[in-house]
Amino acid sequence: MSASAWQQRLQNAWYQGAPGLCLLRPLSLLYARVAQQRRQNYLSSPERIWQSPVPLIVVGNITLGGTGKTPMTLWLIDWLQARGLRVGVVSRGYGGKPPSQPWQVDPARDGPEVAGDEPLLIARRGRVPVVIDANRPRACRHLLAREPVDILISDDGLQHYALGRDIELAMLDHQRGVGNARCLPEGPLREPAERLQSVDLVIRTGAAADSDQGYAMTLEPTHLVNIRSGESVAIANWGRDMKVVALAGIGHPQRFFASLQALGFSAECHAFADHAEYTALQLQALSAGRPLLMTEKDAVKCREFAAENWWYLRVDAQLSEAFASRLNTLLAAIMAQPR
Repeated sequence: MSASAWQQRLQNAWYQGAPGLCLLRPLSLLYARVAQQRRQNYLSSPERIWQSPVPLIVVGNITLGGTGKTPMTLWLIDWLQARGLRVGVVSRGYGGKPPSQPWQVDPARDGPEVAGDEPLLIARRGRVPVVIDANRPRACRHLLAREPVDILISDDGLQHYALGRDIELAMLDHQRGVGNARCLPEGPLREPAERLQSVDLVIRTGAAADSDQGYAMTLEPTHLVNIRSGESVAIANWGRDMKVVALAGIGHPQRFFASLQALGFSAECHAFADHAEYTALQLQALSAGRPLLMTEKDAVKCREFAAENWWYLRVDAQLSEAFASRLNTLLAAIMAQPR
């Protein structure tokens, strides 16, 4: 069984409540206890926590699988910059192998094999300094020493408790929620579901409207962008064959495929493991000369060998005025405090 098939099968079990998973409950309970104790150890020993000299927002989740962290981070960058703030981003850099850590991403020089797909996407599209390091406080110090920034965003890192934070944003996929509400390995949770009660804001990707369970975030498809040429075509002006091949190597590929279907595409869909690596021969065989559509995260890994009819779907996060107002209130209170 391929890695993508195994990943999909396990996620289906977590989110559809497969009864056989109960055999893993002792391990799940142990995992939950360790996660809770680890967090409590940091909270009771604040000297172990590095505090940033500028406000720091963590965008994270408590579940495995795609929840929309990267679109949320890109929305935050735009929102903060519109308020005149200089933004820097730190990330673990999953999948990247830089020569050393910490490593500041150069969007013109680095490829995904160096920086990782998500940090490279953020650096290219967000046009902000991005530093990757598994040690998040070290990444922050490195960035602050080299770039004039007013605020930091940690892309992921909700469970990285050595990193002090001023605002916690927790992302959830609205359709899947917390699955069977069990911690790993019986379920998809990195921490018990009660952790959501302590974060500042819960954002539910794919929800239609805000609710007492969290704020809604929708992903609005806006353009198809040619990976090779950079040509950008509005969805309404596509005017090409609607029968396409589609691939997605993200945490929740079905969301991408559903978006294409809603746009009227008839797609032959291929799901890959999150952060999958591709080769030119592999994707040429897959597309067989037909238009190939993918996510923007996948496209950063195909830029160097893309064919003329390979495209990615650009999506923009949409959040409510109520969310922006609440975030603004939190941020104003933090920035009014002496650091």
